[in-house]
Amino acid sequence: MAEQLPVHIAIIMDGNGRWAEGRGLPRSAGHEAGALSVKKVVERCGELGVQYLTLYSFSTENWGRPQEEIDALMGLLVQKLSTEVPELIEKGVSLRHLGRRDRFAPEVLQALDEAIKATASGTRLTLYLALDYSGRSELLQAIGRLVQDGVEATSENLEQRLFTRGVPDPDLLIRTAGEMRISNFLLWQIAYSEIYVSEQCWPDFDSESLDVAIAEYTNRERTFGKIK
Repeated sequence: MAEQLPVHIAIIMDGNGRWAEGRGLPRSAGHEAGALSVKKVVERCGELGVQYLTLYSFSTENWGRPQEEIDALMGLLVQKLSTEVPELIEKGVSLRHLGRRDRFAPEVLQALDEAIKATASGTRLTLYLALDYSGRSELLQAIGRLVQDGVEATSENLEQRLFTRGVPDPDLLIRTAGEMRISNFLLWQIAYSEIYVSEQCWPDFDSESLDVAIAEYTNRERTFGKIK
């Protein structure tokens, strides 16, 4: 299994709200439960030897949600960034950010920057949080930099101007809650990713669920558009 293990897993974490509503709970309870799933999946990736994990945590479009829900999400983010750092350090996890920074409140940026700095020496797993992230915006920004720098429009030059420069493309893209769309996530990077859709809402997705997704991945033959 180790020979076929995905180097980079990306996850669209969907279904927190539905999970909560189905239990008669506020949506914020779903996000709190989803944070526990994040912890389980991060731990399992570290155990298996996955090198990169990217989590779609807050999209640019999510700013259109009710302010009460946004405030709850930001509060939960700050809390988890503060309380989980010691364990991330212990497990060798290096935290990084994908996306815009300019729309976050100062306390969110402070918590994010402090967590990134504190975990910088981690070498077991690199964990990317996609926060205020948009795949289209990332591409537009990269193209703008190509023009500004006056360099040839090649794949290599474009990739050097993406948020993910230097990071291998995801081998496996997981989406939860049974949704069949990619929601503006890593549009360039997932060109040849294997896609696995779980019917589970994100709060129900755990280490065993991840193992199932990886087992499905290892049973596939990746052709990258070629004939074998």
